[in-house]
Amino acid sequence: MKAAFRWFVALFFLAAGANHFRAPEMYAGMMPPWLPWPDAANYLSGAAEIAGAIGILLPATRRLAGWGLLALLIAIFPANLHVALQGRMPPFDISPVVLWLRLPFQAVFMAAVWWVALADPSRHRSPTTPPK
Repeated sequence: MKAAFRWFVALFFLAAGANHFRAPEMYAGMMPPWLPWPDAANYLSGAAEIAGAIGILLPATRRLAGWGLLALLIAIFPANLHVALQGRMPPFDISPVVLWLRLPFQAVFMAAVWWVALADPSRHRSPTTPPK
C-alpha cells in the first residue's frame, strides 16, 4: 500500500512540477510582490518538484528527496498564504474560500511525503515482527 501511495505522491509532484513549465502564468499570480525573480522562483520550484518526484521513487535518494520536498512545501507556503490573503489568484477566478481551504492541504502533502519517503518502518515494527 505504501509503495502504491508513493507512486501517487510522485505522480502528483511530477504533474505539478511539469505544470510550472507548461503554464507559468498560473504561478506568476501566486508570487508575493516581495519575492525577487518570480520567474526564476517558478521554474526552480517546478524543477524541484520534478526532482523530488523522481527521487522518492528511488530507494537511494528517497530520504534526501523527502527532505527536499518537505523544504519545498515549507518554502511555497508564503505564496499560498499570499493568494489567500489577497482573495484572488490572477489570472484565475477562484473563490477566496477555496484559496483558504487550500492552506491545510500543505500539511496533508507534508504528511504524505513524510510517510512515503521518511517514515522508518523499522521503528514501528514490534520486536517479535520479523523484517520484510
